[in-house]
Amino acid sequence: MLTIGNVTAPNKVVLAPMAGVCNPAFRLIAKEFGCGLVCAEMVSDKAILHGNHRTLEMLYVDEREKPLSLQIFGGDTESLVEAAKYVDQHTNADIIDINMGCPVPKITKCDAGARWLLDPDKIEQMVSTVSRSVSKPLTVKMRIGWDDDHIYAVRNAKAVENGGGAAVSVHGRTRVQMYTGHANWDIIKEVKEAVSIPVIGNGDVFTPEDAKRMLDQTGVDGVMIGRAALGNPWMLYRTIQYLTKGELPPEPSAQEKIRIAVLHLDRLTALKGEAVAVKEMRKHLAWYLKGLHGAARIKDAIMEQTKRDAMVQLLTDFIESLDQRETTVH
Repeated sequence: MLTIGNVTAPNKVVLAPMAGVCNPAFRLIAKEFGCGLVCAEMVSDKAILHGNHRTLEMLYVDEREKPLSLQIFGGDTESLVEAAKYVDQHTNADIIDINMGCPVPKITKCDAGARWLLDPDKIEQMVSTVSRSVSKPLTVKMRIGWDDDHIYAVRNAKAVENGGGAAVSVHGRTRVQMYTGHANWDIIKEVKEAVSIPVIGNGDVFTPEDAKRMLDQTGVDGVMIGRAALGNPWMLYRTIQYLTKGELPPEPSAQEKIRIAVLHLDRLTALKGEAVAVKEMRKHLAWYLKGLHGAARIKDAIMEQTKRDAMVQLLTDFIESLDQRETTVH
């Protein structure tokens, strides 16, 4: 169990809020694979306040996804307060999360994302102002620091706690590292020891065994899985089984992978229309096909598809060719 404010997730596995990935189509699959808490991709506070149509659509939450955390980002307290109020009053999300981890220059340039990490006092003031304005639990997702010379993870986490934050997620990399190098779990452990609110660890959890090691080594309350779940919701299911029952279910068959990929495509189509969904699905299919024999051959063909049926046909033919190969081998 993982309890954040008045929200309880059934287990300690959390899906990270990945931009361009964590829309309702993918989140629902993660939830069906047992994920305790799913996080939506980050949404701009200013875009919410401007009533941007596409942005407001991104705030949609399917009841079946709950508990769910909606993440907002922004560089100034006033607009974060107003955006948080909007999410609080107009969405059925359970938790509001503020992004202090995004390393991308176009975000940090606006003082948003990881830029917050340089000023613990500013964090405390902002969290305290936002948390007083909303009734849903407020959490923060952060990195350990801006660069090696500015690792304020403990001070920043305490600032979140002092400001009334209900939990903090810590990615064990600095902003400068982006997604390279190794995540520093020792600093995540220091954060866990310094605050009394729940801490969720993030970074370098690629297998169920990694998740268990992170829990054991750092004492965190939850484990956040990001890139390892791309095209691989089985990672979530296998991790939960491993943590709760000590069992490690087998990896999915190629047939099972394609079955879920098609379900993902169809949900995306229902959500965004065929043209957008097929285009968006190309990258997901590259992830679903990863490691399958002969996948490189079909990936090029997938990148050219514009129609749902043609894409599904390609995948069906691919699986049939794999089946035939199995039969010949045996």
